[in-house]
Amino acid sequence: MGRAYVVGTFDTKAAELRYVAALVAEAGVEVTTVDVSTSGAEPTDDPDVTAAEVAAAHPRGASAVFTGERGSAVRAMALAFERWLGARVDVGGVLGLGGSGGTALIAPALRALPVGLPKLVVSTVASGDVSGYVDASDIAMFPAVTDLAGLNRISRQVLGNAAHALAGAVRSAVPAAPERPAVALTMFGVTTPCVTETARRLAAEHDPLVFHATGTGGRAMEKLVADGLVGAVLDITTTEVCDLIAGGVMSAGPERLDAIARAGVPYVGSCGALDMVNFGPPDSVPERYRGRLFHEHNPQVTLMRTTPEENREIGRFLAAKLNACTGPVRFLLPEGGVSSLDLPGRPFHDPDADAALFEVLEAEVRQTDLRRLVRVPQDINDDGFVDALLGAFDEIGAGRGGRG
Repeated sequence: MGRAYVVGTFDTKAAELRYVAALVAEAGVEVTTVDVSTSGAEPTDDPDVTAAEVAAAHPRGASAVFTGERGSAVRAMALAFERWLGARVDVGGVLGLGGSGGTALIAPALRALPVGLPKLVVSTVASGDVSGYVDASDIAMFPAVTDLAGLNRISRQVLGNAAHALAGAVRSAVPAAPERPAVALTMFGVTTPCVTETARRLAAEHDPLVFHATGTGGRAMEKLVADGLVGAVLDITTTEVCDLIAGGVMSAGPERLDAIARAGVPYVGSCGALDMVNFGPPDSVPERYRGRLFHEHNPQVTLMRTTPEENREIGRFLAAKLNACTGPVRFLLPEGGVSSLDLPGRPFHDPDADAALFEVLEAEVRQTDLRRLVRVPQDINDDGFVDALLGAFDEIGAGRGGRG
């Protein structure tokens, strides 16, 4: 059982932090309180780890943190805390308290911790959009309800629940995962038949981890790859690149595929849902796209068909990323259609757009024995395409042929 760390700004929230730490300790967990104040003032209630100790972990030292200017001080302390916490070897879980500034300060260090390690934040901003704080991590956000400005009948209950949640998570072991090697797969609604069947066939000898390719899903998958928790990737649905290129709402950012490239894990990818860009309700579509081909997936999701030129740009992006991969790569081109909407008679069927994508990939991917493109005559949801995926998976040593 590791140690619980309770973190916040002791110059403004000492009473709340001490209250939480006491409850965690009463629950039988060793606890350390950490001050991340940026004012430079000495707190009236001494923490176990002072702000000066944390600030000293900044690459330029404590003077880079205590600047007297709030914005730069918060950014610098966030970096210092991330480095300081990352150097601990006894972290069993972390609970942070804060308003918007404190949450922004604490969250980066928690995001950098491995997925699965308990990490909680009680915050006044937790009832709104917390994607900027959580991103691809598993931080649990607790809405503070009242402001964190002293203990009262509401804050005592909220903070107490968070303290007991942290203590329980640190104290109670989670059952061990299957010994089978973990493999990541990416899925969208329009590639679900392919991914479901692929995962079903893998399950006897692998632990399939399926990620919804909504931006956060791709980033979460790559974080697990970077953390060494995934041994191979079946990136069937690379659609997040469409949103990056065309300004949709489900981009995973320009770093998509970078963690895979650096880690060198065996990689089988494909063009899943590269026929679509995602927007919200119809009235959220940018004016410059009026007149394009759309499909209403549901009242909250509007899909826009990619054009040949957009597909060329998508192909160039993917080619550069595949060329940077240090491990074995197979990237499959489903000639029969890249999604369930890209079939003959379906709304997004456009052979010219698909051909533009495939041609750029074949022109720009540097093919070697380690890195190859494979044309497959079936559409992406056909059982024959699943056969091809698993054949490529075995060929590069990630599947049945790669286990000793």
